[in-house]
Amino acid sequence: MGWVFLWAFFDKLFGFGISTAPDKSWIAGASPTYGFLKFGTHGSFKPLFESLAGNPLVDWLFMLGLLGIGAALMLGIARKISTLSGTLLLFLMWLSLFPPENNPFLDEHIIYILALQLLLQLHSGEVLGLGKWWSETKIVKKFSFLK
Repeated sequence: MGWVFLWAFFDKLFGFGISTAPDKSWIAGASPTYGFLKFGTHGSFKPLFESLAGNPLVDWLFMLGLLGIGAALMLGIARKISTLSGTLLLFLMWLSLFPPENNPFLDEHIIYILALQLLLQLHSGEVLGLGKWWSETKIVKKFSFLK
């Protein structure tokens, strides 16, 4: 799951030509949110999401979210914050496309949300990541929400 977020971050940052053309990359000066929010949304919430298109604050929050969520999931740290943040980001993306085109409710965003929640419940970062070490650090012991 971490790679899903990290790939989106790197593709939007550098424009590898898969989902983001090089001239539409963030380092080329383009907004990483403009294209999707302006032209990719549909449904009841389209005007709300269109109004956010190209906003620098939205761009920064989106990109930092992709990087932070992806890195935390890959490392197995900050499990609660990363899964909650990932769930919120995916839910907003789902809402921007509501109702989904191929199913009245379910699409890949909901499947990813369920997968994130499963990773949280299974303590996955403690098995194949740095989660066990992370849980023992002083800052996590002091602020348990960082676990």
